[in-house]
Amino acid sequence: MKDKKLIRIYKKLYSYFGKQYWWPAKTKLEVVVGAMLTQNTAWPNVEKAIANLKRKRLLSFQKLSKAKISELANLIKPAGYFNVKARRLKNILEFIQARYQGNLRNMQRVEIQVLRNQLLSVNGIGPETADSILLYAFDKPIFVVDAYTKRIFSRLEIVSSNSTYDEIQSIFMKSLRRNVYLFNEYHALIVRLGKDYCRKTNPRCNECPIQDRH
Repeated sequence: MKDKKLIRIYKKLYSYFGKQYWWPAKTKLEVVVGAMLTQNTAWPNVEKAIANLKRKRLLSFQKLSKAKISELANLIKPAGYFNVKARRLKNILEFIQARYQGNLRNMQRVEIQVLRNQLLSVNGIGPETADSILLYAFDKPIFVVDAYTKRIFSRLEIVSSNSTYDEIQSIFMKSLRRNVYLFNEYHALIVRLGKDYCRKTNPRCNECPIQDRH
């Protein structure tokens, strides 16, 4: 029953909002950097931080790896928690260098669960960040769960407000066909709905595009 309901919601969202064109990045590395920087902040702040890195021509693996933490922290200030995030950026870069000789294409060839476990072993990477990297940088079919997902689908009583990340992800993974495009688009549409309608405070329930009207 949940599978039909989740598919119906996806179709309504897609019909209403259209294609979202996620993840907004030109390279795998840019996705990885964005996934690290978007922790606990809004995407427009991440865009400003990435623009700073691009302006300094640092958005390459070798240049980022050589950059000092203090320099990175200064450039990524718009994303908030800049000292912590600069260190976390270094952590993921050091992991990629040590395990994959700095080659992100080599990472993409690794089986999804193996790579996920490796990413989760990196200090500063949790499930949402790891899965964002897997889905958006490496085209791995895994569903990304975020605060919007939990808020929307607990309000719809499809998940519990006490559900864990893994429990919510499991519902989507079991209910939907394992398709990178579907997972990509669905997550992006959930974010759009959460930002525009299903807000934490003052939600626009009466105008919600997935609300049944009869």
